[in-house]
Amino acid sequence: MEEINRELRAYIEGAVLPLYAGFDEAHGPEHVGRVIENSLGLIGAARELYGPVDVNMVYTVAAYHDTGLQFGREDHGATSGRFLMEDEALKRWFTPEQREMMKEAVEDHRASSGHEPRSVYGRIVSEADRDIDPYRIAKRCMQYGYARYPEMTDEQRVTRAVLHMKNKYAEGGYMQPAMPCKKNQEGLMALRRMLETGEMYEVCRKYLKG
Repeated sequence: MEEINRELRAYIEGAVLPLYAGFDEAHGPEHVGRVIENSLGLIGAARELYGPVDVNMVYTVAAYHDTGLQFGREDHGATSGRFLMEDEALKRWFTPEQREMMKEAVEDHRASSGHEPRSVYGRIVSEADRDIDPYRIAKRCMQYGYARYPEMTDEQRVTRAVLHMKNKYAEGGYMQPAMPCKKNQEGLMALRRMLETGEMYEVCRKYLKG
């Protein structure tokens, strides 16, 4: 795979990725690092399915996908897209058309967006963001619960996390694949089995604090 533009990488590593240190644990530096890694790993499959893909655009979309959290949780896909579009520095590396496409991809990354991604870049970051590993998802759900609902009891946290996973990942849930990804499909099947058997309650209890 071709390398990412060095100046672009240096700018994003210095000015954009540090923002994630201020977000909740479920959306912190570890998360954005995985989304970037997953996105870059999907480029080959995306090219086979959809045609040309620019590695610099993929990297940038992944890096900016949750930056809107600095302005609040609600509608952070839209605010992340706006933040990307308003970043004057990106004009050094991308045309107005490319920046608009990246903005739309960032807006489309959430599984709850209600519509399919509008471009291959949206499909890549959406699938990369899903990162379906049952234990990692359980951990992130619990981390988010601690950040968003500090008043909950331990059992309320566990119940909330499992119900969220059922609504999102069970058969008929609102999460739909953005593009084919064997790793995510295998993870989804394992997650569904754990939800069906009740094992996920015990998994979530492992991530209780204290």
